[in-house]
Amino acid sequence: MTSQVSSPAEQAEPADQQGGPGSAGERRTPDGGKEIRRLDRVIIRFAGDSGDGMQLTGDRFTSETASFGNDLSTLPNFPAEIRAPAGTLPGVSSFQLHFADHDILTPGDAPNVLVAMNPAALKANLGDVPRGAEIIVNTDEFTKRPMAKVGYETSPLEDGSLDGYSVHPVPLTTLTIEALKDFGLSRKEAERSKNMFALGLLSWMYHRPTEGTETFLRQKFAKKPEIAEANVAAFRAGWNFGETTEDFAVSYEVAPATTAFPAGTYRNISGNLALSYGLIAASRQADLPLFLGSYPITPASDILHELSRHKNFGVRTFQAEDEIAGIGAALGAAFGGALAVTTTSGPGVALKSETIGLAVSLELPLLIVDIQRGGPSTGLPTKTEQADLLQAMYGRNGEAPVPIVAPRTPADCFDAALDAARIALAYRTPVFLLSDGYLANGSEPWRIPEIDDLPDLRVQFATGPNHVQADGTEVFWPYKRDPETLARPWAVPGTPGLEHRIGGIEKQDGTGNISYDPANHDHMVRTRQAKVDGVRVPDLEVDDPTGDARTLVLGWGSTYGPITAAVRRVRGAGDRIAQAHLRHLNPFPANLGKVLEGYDKVVVPEMNLGQLATLIRARYLVDARSFTQVNGMPFKAEQLAAALKEAIDD
Repeated sequence: MTSQVSSPAEQAEPADQQGGPGSAGERRTPDGGKEIRRLDRVIIRFAGDSGDGMQLTGDRFTSETASFGNDLSTLPNFPAEIRAPAGTLPGVSSFQLHFADHDILTPGDAPNVLVAMNPAALKANLGDVPRGAEIIVNTDEFTKRPMAKVGYETSPLEDGSLDGYSVHPVPLTTLTIEALKDFGLSRKEAERSKNMFALGLLSWMYHRPTEGTETFLRQKFAKKPEIAEANVAAFRAGWNFGETTEDFAVSYEVAPATTAFPAGTYRNISGNLALSYGLIAASRQADLPLFLGSYPITPASDILHELSRHKNFGVRTFQAEDEIAGIGAALGAAFGGALAVTTTSGPGVALKSETIGLAVSLELPLLIVDIQRGGPSTGLPTKTEQADLLQAMYGRNGEAPVPIVAPRTPADCFDAALDAARIALAYRTPVFLLSDGYLANGSEPWRIPEIDDLPDLRVQFATGPNHVQADGTEVFWPYKRDPETLARPWAVPGTPGLEHRIGGIEKQDGTGNISYDPANHDHMVRTRQAKVDGVRVPDLEVDDPTGDARTLVLGWGSTYGPITAAVRRVRGAGDRIAQAHLRHLNPFPANLGKVLEGYDKVVVPEMNLGQLATLIRARYLVDARSFTQVNGMPFKAEQLAAALKEAIDD
């Protein structure tokens, strides 16, 4: 969905508030009905069995929130098993949404509202819920057997263990079945709509629009209109229940974030979708067909799914039999003159490494999109991590340098894709684009750019001879370089007179003939490194409002939101701290060394065991301090703020 925001951006609040919702006032409805309380932000988590439709519920609530004009950030959390046993802790699926009337950066540290569809959902998520928060519980599932599956000997709804929370017991299953009794559905079919009942109830509680969800349901189940209308009825029943029940005496308003965004047209977008759109935009701006050679792998598969829908933009997608075939086809497409892409996650990068080395040797443009996840090996397929940086930097035999670009937010994946394509095309090199599961599945508002504002990525293919030999003969040298970029010519196969050798064996400089000469190999290795070192990237920008902070927090990739939220908190408490965030990890910005020298302390938060910090220490001889986390989840702002405060005071 898209929404118009007409007012200009204003300065964001000094601190990204991640705690309980802030009350901005209250009022009564005109007829003297239920109280309506105004809030500036809310964090909601939907949790249930993997078959309860929590991701769909969260997506719909998010879409309506985006169309309403709130700023938002989401955190879907999927079970690792394809279909874990129903009602068990490994099978719990959740979706967290933070939305506000001002600029926010993260999905929030802890939910103000937990919707728990069964005992497993309650037990798996209760540890994250602060005292005093609201918990909406589907009481129909709190029977002896489901509770025993997760270790509840007595009902937590009756034994006093939830006394510190505002608990709303709601028989969601029973109410849904009752609402759908006239539709002729079986009990099992009717039960499936209980997530729509919950969505309707939450939509009433927070005054979310409803028309978009009803339209969505009718489109989704267009071939089964009776199912569509049943879901609409369940959704409406949930809304009406909130309006009429005595248990929900208060509803809440969170005004649109009209001052948080520049004027423009916005839509809610996930990282994988933004990245897909960025790749399409790059191919159009380069006037090249887009080719994706890929093998399905979590959490990268959505890019393959999305790009396969856009043949009208000249996109060709190839689902290969394995990771090696996927990148081999992509490299062949690059040789043939396409903007070539391969998508994967960490285990797939390992399999693709030999062909990435071949792309380095051939000096052809190729985008390797790595949506990082927890490892090693299969690891945590549905959880996030930033642990592929050193693999992207060094994970090939020989000296095989590759530029590395990392987006910072879901929406930024669009711009990062364009940037990676720019480097690949201009410098004739494979480029790593390092996203991760947090960015891929999370979402936020995205300002749809004007086409005229997108970069011109057009390239010139070689068309004829480019070298004159001593005897005056004009010939084509496939490795004769542009003196500015050190890029070699891009010769499309079949162009008369441009025949040349390809393959992994070392090339002779200029001619491209096979060469075993030691001096030539030394020259080619150093030339390929010099080409990557010479990639033009912007200088690193430092956020240091007072100009006299002595501590710098340096991040990369998806840690941007938590780090920025933590920095706001630290500054709000009166401390001085500077912040900088790297998009380009190879080569580093030219001014990075100078920036690091300007601070007494450098803290590097990462979702790995300190990979960027290792590179920073080695390259710049700076005593960078690592703050790391590898639990499959993004940093919490409060956690980071405490670590930064400790570093400042140390």
